[in-house]
Amino acid sequence: MATTSFSAADIIARKQDGLALTREEIAWWVRGSTSGEIPDYQTSAFLMAIYFRGMNIEETCHLTSAMMASGKPLTLAGIRGVKVDKHSTGGVGDKISLILGPLVASVGVHVPMISGRGLGHTGGTLDKLESIPGFKTGLKAPAFERVVRKVGISIIGQTDEIAPADRKFYSIRDVTSTVQCPPLIVSSILSKKIASGTDAVVFDIKCGEGAFMKTARDAGNLADLLFRVASRLGLKVSSILTRMDEPLGMCVGNAIEVREAIEVLRGRFVEDLVDLSLTLGSEMLLLAGKTSRREEALRLLRTALLGGKALQKFKEMVRAQGGDPCIADDPGMLRIAPHRSTVSAAGTGFIADIDALEVGRIAVVLGAGRVRAEDRVDHAVGIEFLKKKGARVRKGEPLAVVYAGSPSRGRQCARLLKAAIRISTRRPRLHRVIIGKVTSKGIMDLPGV
Repeated sequence: MATTSFSAADIIARKQDGLALTREEIAWWVRGSTSGEIPDYQTSAFLMAIYFRGMNIEETCHLTSAMMASGKPLTLAGIRGVKVDKHSTGGVGDKISLILGPLVASVGVHVPMISGRGLGHTGGTLDKLESIPGFKTGLKAPAFERVVRKVGISIIGQTDEIAPADRKFYSIRDVTSTVQCPPLIVSSILSKKIASGTDAVVFDIKCGEGAFMKTARDAGNLADLLFRVASRLGLKVSSILTRMDEPLGMCVGNAIEVREAIEVLRGRFVEDLVDLSLTLGSEMLLLAGKTSRREEALRLLRTALLGGKALQKFKEMVRAQGGDPCIADDPGMLRIAPHRSTVSAAGTGFIADIDALEVGRIAVVLGAGRVRAEDRVDHAVGIEFLKKKGARVRKGEPLAVVYAGSPSRGRQCARLLKAAIRISTRRPRLHRVIIGKVTSKGIMDLPGV
């Protein structure tokens, strides 16, 4: 046990009674848990007490600061301008970072991205990038800074130096069902972002059946807490609420999502992917001070996307991080699983719903995701939709293709996927993927792109 006047049992009891913890108590706990002086079973009780009793804004700020200081924060002060990152709260088919990062960097904004791996039904950017031959997501701090400085963007995973307390806490939260706790979510996200040297972050806060936050109200509350804590800690943020009721884009997996992202960068228009990328990108340009007008930000981004600058920046990033940039010219180089199973429409009518949560679970069954952090991922498997919600279909018409490592697994997942697609005789009401921007006055509508 850590040698100090504090008692782990007393701190747990105080939080169980709903009392606010001091900065010193929280800092002591973070240091002790990270070093191993406080055993994991007591940290489990500590996090469970927070889960049930919550934390006020001051406690959440103290926890975020202590977690950030648990390692060696990166400094990107030598890179001119405002450095801007983006963070998504997790979804199915979410390959936005692969499009957005190069797109924003291509117009002159530095984008240092610290991303994660998939867990449960949500996919991870690092898993997708590692389907590119040779791509290294584990760059050390000096190499990360060099790539950001030279290329304008680098996407890596959390290093040993960046908020190690977060890795310890998250591993315990994951097995104690305390992941869904706003103060713990906010401290986890912000401690990594601030420790990575970024100056501003745009948050893509998802809500719906395929998201952790099921309602816009819960997502808005999380956005508000993120803003209040970030503001006190000197980080500029903006939060966009988006829908996650059906998968983003047409593909779910790893290599298959990289292929789709490259196709968008090459000029293919996939409505929800382009809309979300341009909306988030315009917020990043506004935070960076590249322009003060949203219309101008959108114009810059559209020009970069259509003119090939974003694709070129993607190639530069892949090359700088050890990957083969030729995949940007020939996405067919990415390995896709050989066994194909087609999912056909069960009836005639309209696609009324594609259950994003169930699709994410099916992707895990295929091997594209993981249940536990240590599970291996098959980068080649995945799902490709041929139709989206609202499309008119005939009975027996192909709706999706499952790419599997074996015929039996493909047939199994095709049956599950067919059940996740609902056909109706009535045309469903369609919604834009963007709900709006969270402001102090509520949710503000944003113009279409």
